[in-house]
Amino acid sequence: MLDISGIILDSFMDAVRLLPFLFLTYAVMEYMEHKMGEKAKAAIEKSGRFGPVYGAVFGVFPQCGFSAAASNLYAGGIITPGTLAAVFLSTSDEMLPILISEQAGISVILKLLAIKMLIGMAAGFLVDLFIRRKRKMEHMQDVKEAEPGDAHMGGQHFRGMDMVRPALLHTIQVFLFILLFSFVLSLAIEIVGEDFLAGLILGKPVIGHLIAGLVGLVPNCAASVIITQLYLEGLMSLGVMMAGLLVGSGVGLLVLFRVNRNIKENAGIMCLLYAISVTAGVLLDFGGIAAFI
Repeated sequence: MLDISGIILDSFMDAVRLLPFLFLTYAVMEYMEHKMGEKAKAAIEKSGRFGPVYGAVFGVFPQCGFSAAASNLYAGGIITPGTLAAVFLSTSDEMLPILISEQAGISVILKLLAIKMLIGMAAGFLVDLFIRRKRKMEHMQDVKEAEPGDAHMGGQHFRGMDMVRPALLHTIQVFLFILLFSFVLSLAIEIVGEDFLAGLILGKPVIGHLIAGLVGLVPNCAASVIITQLYLEGLMSLGVMMAGLLVGSGVGLLVLFRVNRNIKENAGIMCLLYAISVTAGVLLDFGGIAAFI
């Protein structure tokens, strides 16, 4: 029998944990928009060449909030596509708490986190190498076409509430969006069951990586919990686990589709993350990396 009340409570708590990250992100973006102006935003954007390093490091922390914040910053044109990819790929979501609770061992935990972080960095730099130049040219064109006074945004009349109100409104909108989807997805996982998911993945080289990647795409913490537990129980390889966890960016992709209006671009990012994750998982298994874990 389905525990609907339990699913609602879990979905609500998952969404509540994001509130501080969402509000702070929107508040900072509102401040930048009104106070700092276009030149300051451009300066931050230029410093993003090393963004994948910072993104991969911060993404390792076991919180969905970093991926949600990265989605908002990317939609605002503040961070590069590579930085966004680095955050998404390195985000550990619920992997770290599960490893700690199951007493996996500090050396194993550090190695797994290092693998995710290094893959996130490498993929981030590669993504920026091919995409950043095009985005920079488009941004420069937008600045040229803008009116001279647009960069100031009336900063002299900016007040604290001008930042708080829109930030709070955006936070509530995204919170409700995440809450609804978390409930629907948790309900679906409860109906399907973990045993069914395990049966799809076990004993299927490459196919298992592909399926694990699809499971990891589910924008819910439950996906990372299931994948990590199956790995600890010896029911999947290191590469299969990484294929699912690398692409599992918490609610990052969900927020990206909510805040970024370019649906085609969002879909491209999602497909790119999936391809990178599955490829990295296959290479980990066939490259013998598991022997060092």
